[in-house]
Amino acid sequence: MSTSVHPAHPSDSGAEPLAAAAPHPLDNPVWFALTGAHARFAERYGRAVRYPGDMSPFASLEDQADPAAWADLAELLGPGGTALVTGSPVVPGDWEVLEGGEGVQLVGTDLRVAHDPQAVLLGADDVPEVMDLISRTRPGPFASRTIELGSYLGVRENGRLIAMAGERMRPSGGTEISAVCTDPDHRGRGLASRLIRAVAAGIADRGETPFLHADPRNTNAIRLYESMGFALRRRPLFLLVRAPGDATV
Repeated sequence: MSTSVHPAHPSDSGAEPLAAAAPHPLDNPVWFALTGAHARFAERYGRAVRYPGDMSPFASLEDQADPAAWADLAELLGPGGTALVTGSPVVPGDWEVLEGGEGVQLVGTDLRVAHDPQAVLLGADDVPEVMDLISRTRPGPFASRTIELGSYLGVRENGRLIAMAGERMRPSGGTEISAVCTDPDHRGRGLASRLIRAVAAGIADRGETPFLHADPRNTNAIRLYESMGFALRRRPLFLLVRAPGDATV
């Protein structure tokens, strides 16, 4: 009598099939921010979300490899609409990549945080000065309502704003430090590191972990961040993409 041997099925041994690992919030920080702490700001269509245009250019997808989610983003942006996406996006062929490249994501694993008595909280009345400093230092995307995303701190000298840093994306369990900039005439005084530690102190007070993104070509900034206790986590892509179709005139 012959005997057939069949491969064991997980249910035969009582073992459960292995579930796919849940995505880490920092692998898709825009999605986890706009479906979490920043949900009140989110513009959403199906499996796609974005910030209002006067707040941030970022958009995201629940699953960056899902063509249906990209179709939802196309509906959200409208024909020819543009957005900045980050992570490991698999851009469909009918979309256009206008510009972009690799960035670095660093996490404050060994960062010493410290509130700064000279740092002042910036608000809506400070936006004109903030935008002026941004225009002269170009730390990255910053719009008229970006300051609403979190706490932004600044240092003033003789009444003039000379340095700032603040909170941008807030995925689960973490907050991104962004817009770190110092007036060119006041660099070399440690203002950036002081403000980073002060912003991080507020983040730590909420029980969250500070992280940030940088351009890999900005080696001086990356050296500063690493010397402060930030560690490289990954190298995500940052892509400015255009949806299929012609923009409405």
